[in-house]
Amino acid sequence: MDDISRRRRSWCCSFTDPPSSPDSLANPKLSSKPLRKLDASSKPASVPSSPGLSLVGRIDPRRILSPGRVSPIDCSPIQLLGPAPSPPPPAVVDSVARSESFRAAPPRDRPESRGAFDVRLNLRGKRGGGLVLELNSEVLSSNSELFAGLISEYRKSGAGSSSSGSKMCRIEVPEVENLGVFREAVELMFEEDDITKRLFKIGVFRVIDVLEVSAGIMFTKGVLSCLKYLEAVPWTEEEEEKLRNLFTRFKFDEATTRDILARLYLLDSVDSQQNLSRQLVSSITTCTDVNARHELKLLVKGLLCRSSVYEKDHHDLNKEDIYGVCRSCLSSLVSLFEEATGNISHQKTGKETGKPMIERVSRQVDNINWLLDILLDRQMAEDFVDMWAEQGELLKMHADTSPMVRYELSRVSAILFVAMGTRKLQCRSESRSGLLQAWFGTMLLDFGWLQRCRKGLDIKGLEEALGQTLLTLPLKQQYMLFMEWFRYFSKHSTDCPNLSKAFQIWWRRSFLRGSETSAIESR
Repeated sequence: MDDISRRRRSWCCSFTDPPSSPDSLANPKLSSKPLRKLDASSKPASVPSSPGLSLVGRIDPRRILSPGRVSPIDCSPIQLLGPAPSPPPPAVVDSVARSESFRAAPPRDRPESRGAFDVRLNLRGKRGGGLVLELNSEVLSSNSELFAGLISEYRKSGAGSSSSGSKMCRIEVPEVENLGVFREAVELMFEEDDITKRLFKIGVFRVIDVLEVSAGIMFTKGVLSCLKYLEAVPWTEEEEEKLRNLFTRFKFDEATTRDILARLYLLDSVDSQQNLSRQLVSSITTCTDVNARHELKLLVKGLLCRSSVYEKDHHDLNKEDIYGVCRSCLSSLVSLFEEATGNISHQKTGKETGKPMIERVSRQVDNINWLLDILLDRQMAEDFVDMWAEQGELLKMHADTSPMVRYELSRVSAILFVAMGTRKLQCRSESRSGLLQAWFGTMLLDFGWLQRCRKGLDIKGLEEALGQTLLTLPLKQQYMLFMEWFRYFSKHSTDCPNLSKAFQIWWRRSFLRGSETSAIESR
């Protein structure tokens, strides 16, 4: 009981709010009744009163800026902390703002003891409401450098003396963002046990607010305890972002915050940032486990996507790194086709022993299409069009390879044709012409297998996009490619893409006058 009594003597607080009527203040019964419910025009207190705290009246302004808001010290503290002409008594309503007040009887042995309440801290909420804390100056000064200076300056100015002999130091903090958080920060000064134990009950989100207030009022012990707690617990993304914003507004000692900063920022790792994407992509393309490769592709693509919530900038994604992995996959694909056609000896790595050729080819094509999706999303796929059009070795081996294997090459061509036909990929006329001249014939041969083994490919969308891509070429080149399609379609209609709509548009543009063509196409 002695320990509890001593703690309660160190400080007390109250909330101040407008009354329902001025007449109620004259009623002496208020000293023994709890606060009544306020009317709709007044704002209720935002934080409940705790045991051991007493309610007192509003005081005249003695101002400092809100610690959790802009700056802990005002530019003119002498003016703001000067003596008031006539400090109001605890239960008196001033002319600026009215407040109900209730004050518990002080302990009998308090007047000149160490536990005396000789500092009155008036907190005014930014959105209304108020809170008055009566505190012990020794405890407050020993914990907060800011309040120690304010109390010392206040007493030197003689503001603590009056005709009535009052020694109360009065300080006001206006526009406090959160009264409850400020109060909790002050309460920590009077904790005799380890502060960290109390922080565990508050939670991470609230502790970050307490840390901000503690830093503003220069409460070193509170700052260190909050940082120690935050470093030891996991954070949610919302808490992490809030903590990151706090560190941009407050500068802490580097030695104190080193561990937390190491969790927030990747320090001294410029080289690893530049190579991180290449390392991840390269690891996935060499992964042999089907399920793991699928999950990791979804994960990394989501991280590298332009619409990703994790994207902060593009510094960690290098175009040359991605194209370097693309060239590696194409080289592996060429080696597999050479093995399939018997041009080289049957060589397999230990990891691929026993796996059929079609599975190995399909894995490399999946890797290439996955990389192509990333390049398309980043609008960096123009160079890949030329790279794919120049695969002469694959084109030569295409005719000598089993249709079950070679159709995989047309899956890559299909991705490019769809991207061009849907306006997701813009490239030079020479690039489009080279791509179609190289891979249009193989697409006609493999279309039947693409229909049977779609693997997520939209066949109708491919037919529409292929026709639209053909129509972007000069009319003379369109003529050669459309005639090639016409001859093949007349013999293999079911295993050939249906480009009839695009063929009709080409015919009208080639042999009808411009006005007639526009009239027909607008129907």
